[in-house]
Amino acid sequence: MLDYDREAARYDATRGGDARAEAAAEAVEELLPRQARVVVDVACGTGIVTTRLRRPGRRVAGIDRSAGMARMAAARLPGGVVCGDAAARLPLLDGSADAVTMIWLLHLLDQADSAAVLAQAARALRPGGRLLTTVDKNHAAYHTGGDVAALLGPVRDAHTPPQSDALDRVLEVGSGLGLTMSGRTTFDGLGQGRSPRSWREVIPKSPWGRRVGAATLAELGSRLGDLPDQDHPRPDPVYTLIALVKQD
Repeated sequence: MLDYDREAARYDATRGGDARAEAAAEAVEELLPRQARVVVDVACGTGIVTTRLRRPGRRVAGIDRSAGMARMAAARLPGGVVCGDAAARLPLLDGSADAVTMIWLLHLLDQADSAAVLAQAARALRPGGRLLTTVDKNHAAYHTGGDVAALLGPVRDAHTPPQSDALDRVLEVGSGLGLTMSGRTTFDGLGQGRSPRSWREVIPKSPWGRRVGAATLAELGSRLGDLPDQDHPRPDPVYTLIALVKQD
């Protein structure tokens, strides 16, 4: 996994910056209940999305396991950020939050830890509260439409085990925690589309790229190299965000 303490200083610039953060925040607002007064952003990172959720009458807090990320977030949200491990125990009282948001978190975890994080979020939510989380995050980059996606998507899917943030799995785990899906939306990963040349560099380093075998990898590289506009980025991924409501 990425060393987020070391990556904190350059994280925003390499992940779409303000444009992608604004798109994510708008999607969150679309699914947040108007009456939500206490919103907790788990794995808040640098706080670039978290700070955009502040509204009059709404208290927003951020939690992140990385001290480096938490320091960046605290500069944006003074007094509103703490370090904490979401898979162990969130530093929140039972039923204390109207909403818990998790953007680009579950896909980083294994099956057990992702289930533990969902359980912690459910514990922290009041009855009727909402959990907002991205699902199928890595899937999105390979299903953007166009020539590169048509080439890579089927191969990647065939060599990728079930993902911890797969929609069906999140719904299944959530159901056992009293969480039921109540909404769904999408937002663009602005600035994240890759060119064929960039994909040729990235694939061998990816988890699925290391599983496909040398012959398949060489064939993919060759076919990517034959595509036109080698340095022209293809469409940005479109991320899916869902809302789960905690039953009374």
